[in-house]
Amino acid sequence: MRPYVDEEKCIACGTCAEVCPAEPVVFEVGDKSKVVHPEACTECEACVDNCPVQAIELKEPDE
Repeated sequence: MRPYVDEEKCIACGTCAEVCPAEPVVFEVGDKSKVVHPEACTECEACVDNCPVQAIELKEPDE
């Protein structure tokens, strides 16, 4: 499983990067949040649970 960001919903608030416990942090936030280190994801779902606009979901890489 890895996180996917719906860029149409994303408001680039940075919460996903703030709550991500992975090392390195899975997200990089610019104009939108981007998954830059999917291999580091621990599947804790902190990003999913804390995204204020429900723009992140965990799913299998080939879905």
